[in-house]
Amino acid sequence: MMTFRTAAAHKPYSGFMRVRSGRGNRLAVVLLRVSRRDLSCCLSALLLFCLGSVIYEVNGGSPKILLDVGYYLGRFADGYGSLAPRVLPFPSQVVYNRVGKCGSRTIVLLLRMLADRHQFTLISSDIHNKTRLTKREQENLIRNISTTPQPFLYTRHVHFLNFSRFKTDEPVHINIIRDPISRFLSNYFFRRFGDWRGEENHVVRTPGMKEDERYLDINTCILESYPECTNPRLFYIIPYFCGQHPQCREPGLWALETAKQNVLDHYLLVGVLEELEDVLLLLERLMPHFFSDVLNIYRSPEYRKLGNLTGTVRKQSPNLEALRVLYQRMEYEYRFYQFIRAQFHQTKRKIGLKSGPQSSRPQRMNIQEQTEDPLT
Repeated sequence: MMTFRTAAAHKPYSGFMRVRSGRGNRLAVVLLRVSRRDLSCCLSALLLFCLGSVIYEVNGGSPKILLDVGYYLGRFADGYGSLAPRVLPFPSQVVYNRVGKCGSRTIVLLLRMLADRHQFTLISSDIHNKTRLTKREQENLIRNISTTPQPFLYTRHVHFLNFSRFKTDEPVHINIIRDPISRFLSNYFFRRFGDWRGEENHVVRTPGMKEDERYLDINTCILESYPECTNPRLFYIIPYFCGQHPQCREPGLWALETAKQNVLDHYLLVGVLEELEDVLLLLERLMPHFFSDVLNIYRSPEYRKLGNLTGTVRKQSPNLEALRVLYQRMEYEYRFYQFIRAQFHQTKRKIGLKSGPQSSRPQRMNIQEQTEDPLT
């Protein structure tokens, strides 16, 4: 009885085991077939992935042949669609809202040579007299800049544009300024007499200027407080960094501090024209995909022939009394200039460049030397 019950009790269980065993065998056969078929492919893919990772780390990026293959395959992926994006350098979006009479034509001339050599998109706006924009104009300009094929460098005389305000990716900003009095004098004589590029180009820029205004003595303009030689006309550099807010155009502490903060938050580099070669060297080190070899180009005889044509003609230095008046009127401009010089020299030290001798005295004491600068 005990043996019968034991055998009877195990019959269903034995059948269940046979069923499970049959299903397990079929699953094992399926897995075995899958493994035999795909194991070599999986191992090959893993090997290629590991090899690619090693090459990526060693070379600092994807191999050029892989980028080219991906690029040309992407060209025809969508028929007549757009090109597949290349791997972009960083930064790939740069805005140079150049300050007038701070060597900007020198830099733009260099950029044109560099764009051809390094194959980046350069957009240099010819709009010189519209630095203040409405909200709609800002939005349209930011959209146009952001849709430029990357990598790109956009440059224009325009006050700082806050891309984040319009929920757009922030580009890297760069700029160059110079001693405020030196910049003012360069602009004063450029508007009247132009530069070496053409004898009559100043007439084209200021066709409505009367003869008595064109030949107005600089000392008379300053000491007798003509509008061109007083505020707010003298408050010129700070608004380029403060931005588009109406208060940015009012000489005062708010505009000064806002400009400083924007430099710290948004600008990769703001150089000083008096140390232009160091500025170029820093740009080359910080953004080699844009500025590689820029210093050699700048020093080349071929460039010098073109660069010397941008110098303002008939420049004169005001007398000491007029310089003192100008310096007092441009107090905030000089405070900003000294802040930029300090930041610039700090960047030079971080990079490993030795700063030249610095003086605590205002730059106005060297105004005669600065007005002879051929870059202006």
